[in-house]
Amino acid sequence: MAAFGVAAVVASFALAAAPAQAGSHGMDLSGETVEFVIPFSESGGSAKWANFYAPLLSEALPGNPTVVVKYMPGAGSTKGANWFQDQTFEETNGTLIFGSSGSTQFPYLLDDPRVRYEYGDWNVVLASGTGGVAYLPPDIAEQMDGMDATGLQDIDFIWGSQGATRLDLVPLLAWRMLGMNVEPVFGIEGRGDGRLMFERGEANIDYQTSSSYLKGVTPLVEGGSAVPMMSWGALDEAGNIVRDPTFPDMPSFKEVCEATPACSTEGEAWDAWKAFFVAGFPAQKMVFLPQGASDDAIATYTQAFRDIIAREDFAEMSEVTLGDYPQMTGDAAKETLRQGTQVPAEAKAYVKDWLLEAYGVSLD
Repeated sequence: MAAFGVAAVVASFALAAAPAQAGSHGMDLSGETVEFVIPFSESGGSAKWANFYAPLLSEALPGNPTVVVKYMPGAGSTKGANWFQDQTFEETNGTLIFGSSGSTQFPYLLDDPRVRYEYGDWNVVLASGTGGVAYLPPDIAEQMDGMDATGLQDIDFIWGSQGATRLDLVPLLAWRMLGMNVEPVFGIEGRGDGRLMFERGEANIDYQTSSSYLKGVTPLVEGGSAVPMMSWGALDEAGNIVRDPTFPDMPSFKEVCEATPACSTEGEAWDAWKAFFVAGFPAQKMVFLPQGASDDAIATYTQAFRDIIAREDFAEMSEVTLGDYPQMTGDAAKETLRQGTQVPAEAKAYVKDWLLEAYGVSLD
């Protein structure tokens, strides 16, 4: 049911992105500076996403305010999210927005005790879908037999991770299902730091969200120092995992799983993986106004993002940075938020048991 809901949101993207009637707001931000805070370092996919939107948002908002991206990394993004929870619209008056990620949603979904934020208090004005790609050094990639990952099962992998309860649980669980031995080095501040570990030879496997892969890893692939293993895939309108439209020549995790005897696309592990994939990728990045935001401010920012998405040159501009994914506002963004902040109880229980068994992480 959750997968279908997100697919329905994707299907309604064209309607949700359509420009609203002019004159729906009167907010004026002339001479103001809008702080666009993201709870990660400046090296990852969220930074690239935010920096793509910031100048366009400056052009689209009434009064053309300066939009500045600020970074607040720490605790896998919960530090920044807890800080944003304490901010109010009354204090910031429309000059503060916050960009979350799946790595912010997953601790919330898993009842992480460090979470002191409540998504229900925030006001979503944009939701961005995305994907992700796992990649390998060329000599290790040669051990795969087509899409069959059995040849990787005897290799000891090292991977730089933000934490097992973050968005990184999607690749960690996928690699486990494939029978791979991946030892995470926890504590990096952003996925860009994981890419740097790979480049320095400190890690021999990595994954990046699509925006960071397109900008940071594609040059490595073109230079011969990295080979894509698989994407996580995307959802079709019926909620099925299909190939990611941004990487149509790359197999999805589902295809690799089906080709690898140790892996199965049925049962508890698959259901849990798919539930968290849906929560973390089709509903991956969102922009919020703080609690107490006025209807006028919400309408102003929603209209600004609609105007950006409706630009004739948006598809061309966003292709390299965002990939081929829906950018949603209004009711579609609200539905995406709902889907991104809930998973079935069975999937949550499975993941909690796995985290305790595999990494000694207790969230109860």
